[in-house]
Amino acid sequence: MTIALTAFTARGLALAQRLADGLNAQDDTAAVTPCFGPEHLSLADFTANAFAQADALVFVGAAGIAVRAIAPHLSSKTRDPAVVVLDETGAFAVSLLSGHLGGANALTLRLAGLCGAQPVITTATDRSGLWAADDWARKNGCAVAEPERIKQVSGALLAGGSLALFSEFSIGGVWPRGLHPAACAAKAQVVLSLSDTDPDGARPLHLVPRIAVLGVGCRKGTPAGQILELLSDFLARAQVSRRALCRVCSIDLKAREPGLLEACRTLGLPLSTYPAQALAALPGPFTPSAFVQSVTGVDNVCERAAVLGSGGALLAPKYAKNGVTLALALRPFAPEL
Repeated sequence: MTIALTAFTARGLALAQRLADGLNAQDDTAAVTPCFGPEHLSLADFTANAFAQADALVFVGAAGIAVRAIAPHLSSKTRDPAVVVLDETGAFAVSLLSGHLGGANALTLRLAGLCGAQPVITTATDRSGLWAADDWARKNGCAVAEPERIKQVSGALLAGGSLALFSEFSIGGVWPRGLHPAACAAKAQVVLSLSDTDPDGARPLHLVPRIAVLGVGCRKGTPAGQILELLSDFLARAQVSRRALCRVCSIDLKAREPGLLEACRTLGLPLSTYPAQALAALPGPFTPSAFVQSVTGVDNVCERAAVLGSGGALLAPKYAKNGVTLALALRPFAPEL
């Protein structure tokens, strides 16, 4: 997690630095930027930069200052970073924004643990000890396809009702109060699936695991638009949401392919590439091509790259058109309630 901290006094700065040191020791990337003193960064600039670049903002100072600073930048609960406020004495740590999807509640508890503060968390499901779909999604690496439906799901539990959850995957752990399994997606209020398509007559909240690795092969000079056009058709055929994609993989010959790089930027996904020897060493049946073998030194790029990049099994085999080949493999996924 990338965390930007700021403070407005020397006392607050000392606490902010202590918190940053603790966070960095926990494998986060935390940095402190003072918003006071000579040649300091203005609060407006700090907030704008942090909203654009960080996963979380931590203000050490008055909550009112933080509220006024973040107000111009608020967008949506799916995009806003986590925001936490601590008073400069370290007595209270307040989860202010993006408690579930952004992880502010979890960060608040961690910060409180680092300085002995009292954590202040106001989200209703947390206060009532109920299951929170958006918080569970974040912890298990899932995208929330319809964030506007979170309110109705949480509201049902808060009103004393129950929710039916349908999952394409085996779920471990103890089912929490108010949640029970559904026999099919059409009878569920929450669906854990690689697809985010509404069943007939139902509008569930879809939680989409980000576990699909896309393997790509393409001719030199293939434009990004051609790759993306085929991808849309490929995902529709496989009944997989674009939200499920977590990485793009290919052979190292394509590491600097302009069209592939542009497609990855458009998708917001990292590109990993592998040498032909590593791809060829993978055991298992793959769709062979003598032409691909003659050009790259391995009989198949897209399927092998997807499997190697995922560490899991092939989901959708090679799909080819106009010099582009695509395949999907899934990372291992073992969610628990």
